[in-house]
Amino acid sequence: MDLTIGYAAMLEQFHPTDIISYSEYAEQHGFSGVMAADHFQPWVPQQGQSAFVWNVLSSLGERTRGDIGPGVTAPTFRWHPAMVAQASATLAAMFPGRHWLGLGSGEALNEHIIGQYWPEAPERINRMFEAIDVIKKLFAASLAGKDVKHSGPFYKLESTRLWTMPEVAPEILVATAGPVTAKRAGKHADGLITVGAPLEKISMLFGKFDDGAREVGRDPEGMPKVLQIHLSWAETDEEALANAMTEWPNGGMKFPKADIRSPFEFEQIAKLVRPEDFEGRMVISSDPDVHRANIQKYVDLGFDRIYLHNVGRNQREWIDVFGRDVLPKLVR
Repeated sequence: MDLTIGYAAMLEQFHPTDIISYSEYAEQHGFSGVMAADHFQPWVPQQGQSAFVWNVLSSLGERTRGDIGPGVTAPTFRWHPAMVAQASATLAAMFPGRHWLGLGSGEALNEHIIGQYWPEAPERINRMFEAIDVIKKLFAASLAGKDVKHSGPFYKLESTRLWTMPEVAPEILVATAGPVTAKRAGKHADGLITVGAPLEKISMLFGKFDDGAREVGRDPEGMPKVLQIHLSWAETDEEALANAMTEWPNGGMKFPKADIRSPFEFEQIAKLVRPEDFEGRMVISSDPDVHRANIQKYVDLGFDRIYLHNVGRNQREWIDVFGRDVLPKLVR
């Protein structure tokens, strides 16, 4: 597969009309595709936004030409998986060949708002894979012109189908940073999404994903591996660090964050974040070549699509610099 470098649209940081404008601008400067965040709340109040991802994806489909997908949706708490399937199928029907469906097991920050019990990670993961089963059943049956039903430990679906479908169902990409989920994703999904991490850890995830795919007779070489990278670039190192500390302190939190429920709780935790906490987690530099070298490592590891998120408010300046000095120098 060809390498593409896309724009990571952080709906928890920017008004949706700004996101659409930045995504258009990024495409004009060499970026290809948009991964749009699905949040009900921002990580910290300073970020200040949280638009509805499916509305924004529809607009992005009209205003850009590359691939579009949610990075990522939890089809498990706020949503019944049938509704996620319908939203995804409709988007894929509107923009053939461009939409992919990114799925994750969810975070309390976004999912607790409907007042359900918030389970521990193993149940959240089991819910996600059952939801994937429901979505795949709906996609397959609907393409065949048939109804389908489902009864499982977490979800029920009475006989129905999706009446609006694309000619080809959207690919399902599972987001994970854990080996067990990566292996299950290889068996049940079409591809893998993860975030920037030490190369040894990602190589291990690739291995588990590939093992899962081969166990069910699939060739992992043809299955997309997708990466989201958070970074901080500005005209000076000091400004880049200030942007990371102010706008994206969650990037320096070295612990699982899926059980924290409120942006205001994250705001209190953020007071404990120090500059050194970002080391090994996010590149903070004014030097485009430092960022290029970091991204190239992931390209060399075998990622097919990489979406970049600059954590500062300086989106257009960053797009200018990376479109000129970084993207053209990345080699497969």
